[in-house]
Formats: sequence, C-alpha cells, structure tokens
Amino acid sequence: MSVHIVLPNDIDDPDAPSGGNIYDRKIIQGLSAMGWSVHEHAVPGSWPRPNGAERTNLADVLSALPDGTVVLLDGLVASAVPEVLVPQARRLLLVILVHMSLADESADLELRERQALSAASAIVTTSSWSRQRLLDVYALPAERVFTAPPGVDAAPLAIGSADGSRLLCVSAVAPHKGHDLLVRARATISDRSWTCVCVGTLRRDPGFVDTLHQQIRDHGIADRISFVGAVTGRGLDAQYAAADLLVLPTRGETYGMVVTEALARGIPVLATKINGVPEALGHAPDGSRPGVLIPPEDPAALADALRSWLDTPALRDQLRRSARERRTTLTGWADTSALIARVLSDVRVTR
Repeated sequence: MSVHIVLPNDIDDPDAPSGGNIYDRKIIQGLSAMGWSVHEHAVPGSWPRPNGAERTNLADVLSALPDGTVVLLDGLVASAVPEVLVPQARRLLLVILVHMSLADESADLELRERQALSAASAIVTTSSWSRQRLLDVYALPAERVFTAPPGVDAAPLAIGSADGSRLLCVSAVAPHKGHDLLVRARATISDRSWTCVCVGTLRRDPGFVDTLHQQIRDHGIADRISFVGAVTGRGLDAQYAAADLLVLPTRGETYGMVVTEALARGIPVLATKINGVPEALGHAPDGSRPGVLIPPEDPAALADALRSWLDTPALRDQLRRSARERRTTLTGWADTSALIARVLSDVRVTR
C-alpha cells in the first residue's frame, strides 16, 4: 500500500513543536512500520494563508501525482485552499487530517474550509468532539468523517515532590492557550509555596510574551514562574519527571496531547473544561477523573483549584492514584496509525 502525505515544511522544527506536527510525524512512522510506502511532501507556506507562489507550489506537487493516488493532507495546508484541492479531487483520493478546524478563525477561512472538506474523499479528526463540530458546522456526510485520537508514548512515572508544589504548563505561549489566566490565578496564591515552569515556543506572539513578563513582574512572582521556551526530547522528559501537576488553562483545544503525555507519567491534570480536553483527560477504570476541570475564562476558579491542590494532601493522593490508573488505559501511536491506515485503505476501495 502506498500513500503520499502533504505536510507543512516546519514539521520537524525543534523551535516550534506542535501537537499537529508531532501527530503527523508519528503517523508517518506508524504507517511505515506497518509496511506502507510513505512519500512525504513538506510544502513551504504561511499556512493557512499561503501566498500565490505557495499555492502554486502545492498545486504542482499534487498535479505530479498519478490518477488514483491516495493523498493524506495536513488540514493546516489543505483546509484553506479549495481552489487547489477541488480540481485535484476529481482524480486523486484526498484525505484531509483536521487537527484544528478553521471555522472559528474567520468567515473567509470557514468558507474555504467548507469547500475543501466537501471535496475530500474522507476526513480524519483527532477527537470525537472535533468530528461532531465538523458535522455540525459543515453538514458533512457522517460516513466520510472519522476519528483517530492521538496516541501517547509509554513513559516512567514522574518523581514529583512531596508537597505537590511543582507545577508545569506545556503549550505554545500564545493568547489562546490562556497563560494570562495562569498568571492572574497564580498572583492570588502567592502566599502558598509553588513554582511553575512554562514549556513552549515563545515565537508565536512575542507581544503577548512581553505582556506576560510585565504582568509577572507587576505581581511580584517573577521568581516563581519561568518561561523556558520550546523543549523536546530528553529535556521535555525531565520537565515532566519533576512535575506534580500539569496545568492547561486553554481557551480551546481539539484534544490536548499534553494531557495524555502527563497521564502517561501518572501526573494529574488541572485543565479547562472545553472542546476535546475532557475526552483526553478521560476516566480511570473506577470512573474517577485523573484531574480537575474548570470553566473557561475563569482565573478565580483556576486559583481555587490550585489552592485546593496545594492545601489538601488527601486530594493530591486521590488524583495521583486516579492518574496512575488512567495511565494503564492509554493507547499508543500504533493504534492511531492503524485507524488512519483503515481510512486510507477504505477510500481506495469505495471510490
């Protein structure tokens, strides 16, 4: 079996890691391990708003493929260029992998995504929430939209600390990830003992980063919160190993791969109850939640949850037990790759 995979050209950029890029790379590795012949096409562009030359380059890549070729396209590249995809859909088997819908970005991107997804032979989403969102917004045929949740690599249990004071946030530092809410909440619990390491690229919105640093200084907690930039590999493993609690005050998350990365190490999670996050958090076999979900845009609720975590050893023990039990139910990337492989195989048969 053969597949051509079209990706953003920054897929392996160590300074800008993202859940979507990690997912893409894991799927490429997984399909290859299953015996698929995988052909990568990393296309440069300011996706999802490419310029004319970048659109033309993508069109040239697709035009060079023989009729009937199965093509898996990262949605960041594909969803906003229907003028490229629609003509090619008449002869290629296009499968779009939607990491994040463009429906909430702007009206013009929503229209473009609607046209692009309508032309696809199949669509893969990374959460049940995301699948339902696409069905609701675009009225797509349900039989063409599939879910392949991210897997997670096995990892050793985190060491953490006795008092639960080591907090960790892993996400790109940008407004939609809610770091400003994190700073506001932390400022109200400065009388407790805690530190917080924020791991994630600082390149997305430098102005936002500058504002955060100023707020931290204004609140007098600059010695408590550190922004260490993008960290991958062993460096990221070390950050998880030292952590007691993952904090994710996001304003929107299709799934939340960092949630399962924390759970794979037995680390409880404090996160926003929004979009696909509850799905990623899941439940332990006994039905308990391996973390705490709070309302979005609510720094007071975030502060209260942090205060409870820091002040209540019994709560920490309970959440740690639940996280360790949830750890046993997590699925790996081989499962995700198998789901993708099934979709790719089926489009060849049903076309």
